[in-house]
Amino acid sequence: MSGKTEPHAKIGGKSQRKTPRKTHRLRTISWRVRLALVGLCVIAGCTIWITNSYLTDRFTQNTRNRAELRLALYSGNLQSELRRSAIVPQLLARDPELIRALQDSDFTTSTARLISFVEEIGAASLVLLDSDGRTVAATDRNRLGESHRQAPYFVDAMRSNATVFSVAPRESAGYSFAYSRRLEQQNVALGVIVVEVDLQKFERAWAGISDAVLVTDSQGAIILATEPRWRGLTEADALQRQPAQGAIERAIQATSDWTALPADAYLRGEAVMRKDARIPFRGWQIASFTSYTNVRERVNAVLALEIMGFAILLAMAFYFLSRKNALRMALFQRESASLRALNHRLQREIAERERMQASLEVAEQSLAQSSKLAALGEMSAAVSHELNQPLAAMKTYLAGARLLVRRNRPEEALSSFKRIDDLIERMGAITKQLKSYARKGGEDFHPVEMGDALASALALMEPQLRQRHVKIGRIMPDEQVRVMGDRVRIEQVMINLLRNALDATKGVDEPEIEVLLAAGETATLTVRDNGAGIQDLDNLFEPFYTTKQPGDGVGLGLAISSGIVNDLGGRLTARNGQNGGAVFEVQLPILSGEIEAAE
Repeated sequence: MSGKTEPHAKIGGKSQRKTPRKTHRLRTISWRVRLALVGLCVIAGCTIWITNSYLTDRFTQNTRNRAELRLALYSGNLQSELRRSAIVPQLLARDPELIRALQDSDFTTSTARLISFVEEIGAASLVLLDSDGRTVAATDRNRLGESHRQAPYFVDAMRSNATVFSVAPRESAGYSFAYSRRLEQQNVALGVIVVEVDLQKFERAWAGISDAVLVTDSQGAIILATEPRWRGLTEADALQRQPAQGAIERAIQATSDWTALPADAYLRGEAVMRKDARIPFRGWQIASFTSYTNVRERVNAVLALEIMGFAILLAMAFYFLSRKNALRMALFQRESASLRALNHRLQREIAERERMQASLEVAEQSLAQSSKLAALGEMSAAVSHELNQPLAAMKTYLAGARLLVRRNRPEEALSSFKRIDDLIERMGAITKQLKSYARKGGEDFHPVEMGDALASALALMEPQLRQRHVKIGRIMPDEQVRVMGDRVRIEQVMINLLRNALDATKGVDEPEIEVLLAAGETATLTVRDNGAGIQDLDNLFEPFYTTKQPGDGVGLGLAISSGIVNDLGGRLTARNGQNGGAVFEVQLPILSGEIEAAE
């Protein structure tokens, strides 16, 4: 029996020696897989952390840059509106009919004359006060008879010989901004002309975006703000107030604290980004508060993509691991329970990946919506700025037409509707030329290519020229003609000269307008027409001098154009052509390569 038992023991011994080898091999494979999974998780965590830090800083800087650009645009809009209205009191103070009305105390036609000025100038409202501060004429007839004897715009204007700017609180809400100037005859004060500037329209434009914006005067008091409760307070007091439901709350409600971004200010306990800028007007300052919502959404979208990628890699790792376990299950039935557990785990990973994909789709939709809203806000701000003047003129024409219809003067009302139709065509041209009008506000001039400016002006006048069948001749140099100035104001001068030439050729059978641009010691723009010519060259550039029929203009176009050219360091001249017609010539200092390098 011992001889039979011994071989059996050897066989058993061989089996006992082989089994530990297989077990050791299985443990080695499991250890390597676990180490690879741990390494993948560590790499995923480090990658997500680095990506979050880098993209947060980058997108935050982009948000700051956009906030600075918006502030520059808002500052330029305010300054442009104030500058445009500053010249009006000086021109109206020299109006002989207003002076005569104050001397004779006969104001029967003064209100109608002020309304005609508003139609051409585009001011918010005009008010004529006598020497006692009583309203004797106004574009708003409901204000006739009001007393403004204690108002700062009346008191300061009566004491000064120059145009006075004043800010006064309103009884309803906000502040009123006005330019005023004294009317006098032989150094005797007769009254005051007041030009009110509507700056609240900028508040309404700012309220449509996702930022909170405020403007403070030199004393630190808030005079313009997207939140009405802030007006009259300092910035520190305003930030402590409970804001109403509106743009301010929308700007801060989604700010997250875990972004670790430095907070510039806090509104209702939420961190926001604060940017400020100086408005070059009487020490005014403008500030905006921007939330970090877009930053967090964009970062989260990228992080979701990374997480999905690592989830796919992890799922692939589990997939290959499951195949290897399937082979082992075929060889070792004892591991069937472990394989079922692994399959269950793989199902959970697949479900998790599907949930991550759904979350990614939601994040992508949110990112696309946020990008659309940001683009819509910037475009609406630019379109609002460029279309503001035509809309204001249309409102005035509608008011005049309503009054004419009530007075049973339908033909004159139809004339107002025709002007409204022209303004609509001009608004269409403005939208096409909006990119050429985009500019950053500031006091410094910039290089302007006269050929591009002339092309833009001709595009704006194209509907009128086509309607009148006017033949346009253009002579342009081969090289660019560049000057230093403000492109919008230069285009305004060109449009005024083209409009005058168009009016001068009304009675001509074959109207022609010739535009010549030349470069020499100066940049010269010449506009010729084949009209009747100029009768009075001496008074041509005087304010309120016009040869047009009543209602076609009050004679401010050439006066304003001459002032713009003088501000740019050039001159505007006029003469009669040798073959008839009028010739207007604009000469501006040309911008050479050496001068541009010095600038």
